[in-house]
Amino acid sequence: MTIQRHDSGPRMSKAVVHGNTVYLAGIVAEAPKGKGMAEQTKSILSQIDGFLARAGTDKSKLLSANVWVTDMAKFNEMNAVWDAWVSPGNAPARATVEAKLASPDYLVEIMVVAGK
Repeated sequence: MTIQRHDSGPRMSKAVVHGNTVYLAGIVAEAPKGKGMAEQTKSILSQIDGFLARAGTDKSKLLSANVWVTDMAKFNEMNAVWDAWVSPGNAPARATVEAKLASPDYLVEIMVVAGK
């Protein structure tokens, strides 16, 4: 079985396809400085849509998601954007935890696994 890597660097690939499974790295907002939780979440989900499309799948095939937020007080803001985005009837298994992220500008990070 072949392995395809997308947007690879020396440390990580943003997406890896193995067979009929697509693994995304933790995705953070582009240009996060000054953006709130909802805006960062929209940026992330848009990127996820793009990576899944490049791998030949889409959000209706999500299997699992891990979400990290820096402040659980903003959990509902993230969820409002997520709920509007997730494919109806195809919600993945998901966990959300509060965590300190790589930069104080990042408020949320999302990692998903999808089938093809």
